[in-house]
Amino acid sequence: MIAIIDYGMGNLRSVQKGFEKAGVRAVVVRDPYQVDQAGGVVLPGVGAFADAMASLHYSAMNKAVYRAIEAGKPLLGICLGHQLLFDASEEWGYTGGLGVLPGLVRRLPGGLKVPHMGWNRIEIKKADPLLEGIPDRSSFYFVHSYAAVPADERMVLATAEYGMSFAAVVGRDNVYGIQFHPEKSSALGLKILENFGRIAEKC
Repeated sequence: MIAIIDYGMGNLRSVQKGFEKAGVRAVVVRDPYQVDQAGGVVLPGVGAFADAMASLHYSAMNKAVYRAIEAGKPLLGICLGHQLLFDASEEWGYTGGLGVLPGLVRRLPGGLKVPHMGWNRIEIKKADPLLEGIPDRSSFYFVHSYAAVPADERMVLATAEYGMSFAAVVGRDNVYGIQFHPEKSSALGLKILENFGRIAEKC
């Protein structure tokens, strides 16, 4: 079972429905100890970085995330959830993140229309089970004004371009993050959710 963390910041039902369409059982959980019972964990998110971090601390879901990672369970951050995995964000000042992955979240370059919204292609940099069956240069649906800048390029699995090249998919050990919304990205997005479900089954 996949646990989708409800900390008050996310389009939870659409993520759950995406997993259902992909044939993967996923449940929205509000109790941190429900996360401990799951085979895989999803950290979604829509909104402001600082508000999200405050909600994670208030709900104690930050501790559940750390426990899941330490236990070796696959974890997938989606959109804001992907950004929260990094050390900090410069959104509205400086806010510390979960610090699971090294790097900072920075605003997209000036002069561009933000948020970056709509379909955009990704360039696959490294083969990984999460991207199995995804052709290079496939398009996915993005909505964001900030992007993670990983400190270690080796964990970048795919990039996208919007005024700059940015990390669209990252992965290190049992932790994954994707900047786009797979649940809104048609068949290929569902394929990624299916792949994550398969990864969780093997752990």
